[in-house]
Amino acid sequence: MKNSGVIGGWGPGIKSYILLIKTSNAAAGQAHMGVPPRRKPQISDITRLISGMRERLSRSGLFRKYGQKRGMKGGRLCLSVLTVLVSLWLLQRLLVPKYADAVAEGALIAAYYEEEKDFDVIFFGDCEVYESFSPAVLWEEYGINSYIRGSAQQYIWQSYYLLEDTLRYETPKVAVFNVLSLRYSEAQREAYNRMTLEGMEWSLPKIKSILASMKEEEHFLDYVFPILRYHSRWSELTDSDLRYLFDRKQVFHNGYYMHVEIRAARDISPGKPPGNYRFGPRAWKYLDKMAALCEEKGIELVLIKAPSLSPFWYREWEEQVEAYAAAHGLRYINFLERQEETGIDYAVDTYDRGLHLNLSGAEKLSRYFGGILSRDLGVSDRRGEAHLQEIWQEKLAAYEAEKRRQYGQYGIHLYREQLKHRQTEEDM
Repeated sequence: MKNSGVIGGWGPGIKSYILLIKTSNAAAGQAHMGVPPRRKPQISDITRLISGMRERLSRSGLFRKYGQKRGMKGGRLCLSVLTVLVSLWLLQRLLVPKYADAVAEGALIAAYYEEEKDFDVIFFGDCEVYESFSPAVLWEEYGINSYIRGSAQQYIWQSYYLLEDTLRYETPKVAVFNVLSLRYSEAQREAYNRMTLEGMEWSLPKIKSILASMKEEEHFLDYVFPILRYHSRWSELTDSDLRYLFDRKQVFHNGYYMHVEIRAARDISPGKPPGNYRFGPRAWKYLDKMAALCEEKGIELVLIKAPSLSPFWYREWEEQVEAYAAAHGLRYINFLERQEETGIDYAVDTYDRGLHLNLSGAEKLSRYFGGILSRDLGVSDRRGEAHLQEIWQEKLAAYEAEKRRQYGQYGIHLYREQLKHRQTEEDM
């Protein structure tokens, strides 16, 4: 995707992470973002963790009993082996990226497993879903309990295996899939692979997704033991690697990644046309598998094209999706063609000149789509369920708090008032 120059979209944040994967040099990535280096964790911090673990194990009765049965030498050997294993585990947790700073998108997939899984609508796809729809609005206005299982440049085979993974926990009434990823038949970069695959819990769908995604230079064992891939990060660690060693920074709202900034869309060029407009057989294969799995499980599959202006959505691509949806009896909604109905205004509803929607745009689109989910697809209003109300009360408080924080950071309220005043003057 085109680099917009905005941290948090497809800008320097992700670009820096790709640089990290390619060169194992986070310092270069930070310089690219203009982020000053922070204090690095000291070796003594990790040594204290390991020593403390060994001391607690020594004080436990486990090895004392083992030593009585097998001899003290056997007990010491077992303790030493376990200490080494625990040390390697701690070291791996330390070295694996925490996605707590510039590239928060890498934590999207893992966040799902912390949820109480009873969702009626689940979205799958790339940044065009996790920055275009707000589950908080769907709940507040329609009582729809929803979640977004999106990730940066999520490929269609990854979306399919995430659907399989979701079905291990729950069966939603509606699965929403964004069709932009049909344009890919092969993974483009290891960095994007890792931002989706590393967050999945170990399961057969994760194994199949890794095997389907790996580029030629990647190795399966690097996913099983990430320390093999990230061992060189030791000299590049920051405070966040220790702060979130056993915890995860809460950034998202049921998979929605909030941005309130406003950068009006400019003229979007189609760019260099693809040599072949036809989607590849591998993309169609996984869409077939997704449609078949949804039909088998009684899930309504809805295909969408989010209203992002870039990358350019060609008429030839549109015609292929329309034909597929008609042939398979699927609902397909191209929100690019419903600007009037959704009320999307690309002068104020995007934070990176049309690549992604900001909070204002996502809330408008969610209100519109919520009506379709409720009215046309019969998704239930569950605001009367006390337990869900309690869960959402806490979620909405966090959502509103993040709004206020970002509005204050970017001065958006003042900007909107100035814009409204200017529009009023123009109307006069």
